[in-house]
Amino acid sequence: MSAGELDALVRITSPTYRAERPPDVAIGTYEGAVGTLVLAVTGRGVVACSFDDEHAVFERISRAVGGLVGPDPRRLDPVRRELDAYFSRRLRAFTTPVDLQLATPFARTLLQMTMAVPYGTSTTTGDLAARIGRPQALRAIGNALNGNPVCVIVPCHRVADRDGYPGGPTALERLLRVEG
Repeated sequence: MSAGELDALVRITSPTYRAERPPDVAIGTYEGAVGTLVLAVTGRGVVACSFDDEHAVFERISRAVGGLVGPDPRRLDPVRRELDAYFSRRLRAFTTPVDLQLATPFARTLLQMTMAVPYGTSTTTGDLAARIGRPQALRAIGNALNGNPVCVIVPCHRVADRDGYPGGPTALERLLRVEG
């Protein structure tokens, strides 16, 4: 979706849209080594770095976060620069703040745990289950990680033994190769 198309979508779906007012949530795309990622930034940090369709991300943010959602490339540029550096192997840890308000409290706990897994290493769902005191919760953990709203930046790809990855097997393989 081009910036013009996104701007038109915002105008249609947001009755309070005014071009002169900056959006509460900046949204746009990033083209990189794993394909297209939809990015969104709130005042608290990156709320979405998603493989999902732009319309789906826009709708989810509109419902869950509220406020004006629209294009603001300047606010997305720091995230794009960090993604460029990560994919070119010049960055091992993201410094851009993350806003996990799109995740459930359970998922938020797990995603915060994955942010502690060092670059180039991995953990397992069993290890995460043991760390939260729920050794039988493997499927719930896999589902929570597969719903990660801030992929790549919150490295759920470092959890080795679960089924699926939000961006698919090719994206997972490329991310692991970057860190390999």
